Amino acid sequence: EYRGLVKHTGGCHCGAVRFEVWAAADLHVFNCNCSICTKKQNRHFIVPASRFKLLKGADNLTTYTFNTHCAQHTFCKTCGVQSFYTPRSNPDGYGIAPHCLDDGTVQTVITEDINGKEWEKAMKEHKTIRDMSKP
Repeated sequence: EYRGLVKHTGGCHCGAVRFEVWAAADLHVFNCNCSICTKKQNRHFIVPASRFKLLKGADNLTTYTFNTHCAQHTFCKTCGVQSFYTPRSNPDGYGIAPHCLDDGTVQTVITEDINGKEWEKAMKEHKTIRDMSKP
C-alpha cells in the first residue's frame, strides 16, 4: 500500500487487459494536443512504474510508435482501447487513461492542457511533469 493513495483498477473495453494503479483519488490529468493524442483523445495521468501492475492481458497488447519512437502507445489487440501507455515525457512510468478506470475510486479530475504540438518547448517550460513518474 501507498500512503495517501488509493488503488484504482481498470482496463480496456473487452476486459482482455486489466491493471491496477496506486494514485491519488483526485487526479491531475493531462490533455495533450499533439497529433496522436488529438486523434485518440488521449487524456492521461502519470504514475511511476512501481505503482502500476498489469493484472492480465500482456499477450493481448500491441504497441504503436512514431517520430522519436520514445512513447510506447500500447493498446488492446481485440477492442483497440488504450487504457495506459508509456509517455515520452516519462519513459520510466505510465500514462493512465482515467476513463478506463473502474467506478468508485476517483473523487475529482483536474485537467491541464499541454502543448504537445511544441513538445520540447512544453517540457522545458513545465516544472513538474518529468518528475511525476518518480516514486
